[in-house]
Amino acid sequence: MNINLMAPINQLGYGVVGLNVFKALSNVANVSLFPIGQPQVTTQGDSDAVKRGIDNSQSFDRNAPCIKIWHQNDMAQFVGNGKHIGFPIFELDTFNELETHHLKSVDELFVCSSWAKDVTKHLNVPAKVVPLGVDGSLFPPREASEAGGKTIFFNCGKWEIRKGHDILIEAFKKVAKKHEDVELWMMCENPFNSPDEEQRWANLYNHPKVKLIPRADTQAEVYNIMCKTDCGVFPSRGEGWNLELLEMMSIGRHVISTNYSAHTEFCTKENCSLVTITDKEPAFDGKWFFGQGNWAKIEEPQVLQLQQHMEAFHESDPPLREQVNHAGIETASKLSWENTATIILENL
Repeated sequence: MNINLMAPINQLGYGVVGLNVFKALSNVANVSLFPIGQPQVTTQGDSDAVKRGIDNSQSFDRNAPCIKIWHQNDMAQFVGNGKHIGFPIFELDTFNELETHHLKSVDELFVCSSWAKDVTKHLNVPAKVVPLGVDGSLFPPREASEAGGKTIFFNCGKWEIRKGHDILIEAFKKVAKKHEDVELWMMCENPFNSPDEEQRWANLYNHPKVKLIPRADTQAEVYNIMCKTDCGVFPSRGEGWNLELLEMMSIGRHVISTNYSAHTEFCTKENCSLVTITDKEPAFDGKWFFGQGNWAKIEEPQVLQLQQHMEAFHESDPPLREQVNHAGIETASKLSWENTATIILENL
């Protein structure tokens, strides 16, 4: 089968999705790759694969379906005369006028979760749920971390109010005040922030038990860092998927997350400690979101739940940090990139 794929190829969120979907589809179809922006890869194997895909595009099938993995406000341009399928990854429950106009211009939509499908219902555009994945060869299960008696909590994802970074430190400080042997590692550099914005986040997390980790250049580096931690903490107000959360599950680490948006597609009470969300509020951070939609409302009850989940993990007997999250591993094994490619083919 011939497929035209438009997607960024880099180490940011959309770029990681684009690269992995492209590689998985290339194993089962003839894919012509049309990169959005300059491709950036970190291994020779990925470089060779991307080159083959770009070479294929020189003789692309104009009647093949075209999938565009990109933002919902930029769906005007597609390749060829085949079916035009938009694949946006969005975090809010409402689209603005520009986004709505672009999304209504496609023939079909692929979305990451049932939550996202519900958000698109009013568009009257056919939508299919295509879950994202994790590369089990890059994020294989590992035994307990090397931290000994210390509990290391971990968050990975660029600094944002949406990610709950404003309240995570609040909950952790309360945990650290009661327990000496805890740490919080944050790998959250945001390439879209100004130096002043990055410094403000660093100042907020200026605490003797908090470690700020520079952005990793490769997935292998991300894996090695994750393996040194005990529990991933992701108190996000809204997610299009959350690759890092699934990666933590894949290696067998325990996780804590908000029970909202795309998290609901793969986080359950069996594989994750869930923070209950009871209400929504206009999404506003003054930088990326200006009230055009809603996200999870996080108030004192949610911060308290987050604190209690962290304390319960640290205080568990026998220690949970010495136990593998088998339910998380099972979930991640089903959500491979090969699974993503299979579902895409079934819906073309």
